[in-house]
Amino acid sequence: MKKSFMLHPQAVQRNWWIVDAKDQVLGRLCTQVAVLLKGKNKPTYTPHVENGDHVVIINADKVVLTGAKWETKKHFRTSGRPGGLSITPVKKLKTERPARILEHAIRGMLPKTHLGRKMFNHVLIYAGESHPHSAQHPQPMKLKGA
Repeated sequence: MKKSFMLHPQAVQRNWWIVDAKDQVLGRLCTQVAVLLKGKNKPTYTPHVENGDHVVIINADKVVLTGAKWETKKHFRTSGRPGGLSITPVKKLKTERPARILEHAIRGMLPKTHLGRKMFNHVLIYAGESHPHSAQHPQPMKLKGA
């Protein structure tokens, strides 16, 4: 009988990836980043172990939305109190905090559990071209369809 492989948390090896979001469609970019954060691209993927890599995203302000989403899409945030709903159009969010658009999309694609919150800590998003993680030697990620 063949045994199933289960990765132990002590045996996790993490890579650093750099992703350029310039002229990339938001949803397609975020699904590929979510796969890297979950570790589903590795042969050692184990659902209950945080096996994902670190991902640095640059040029978040140059991400693309298709159709009329710049005018119609809205981001919802709540304080949890009655009447505490904040609605922000994506067009306004792009000028004020462009990284927030990617954060919101990636967080929605990760598990809504303790493990998903730990995975989200491994993504670093920057609006411009520069980032302070060159010492980790991130490898450029070739995105599918790019």
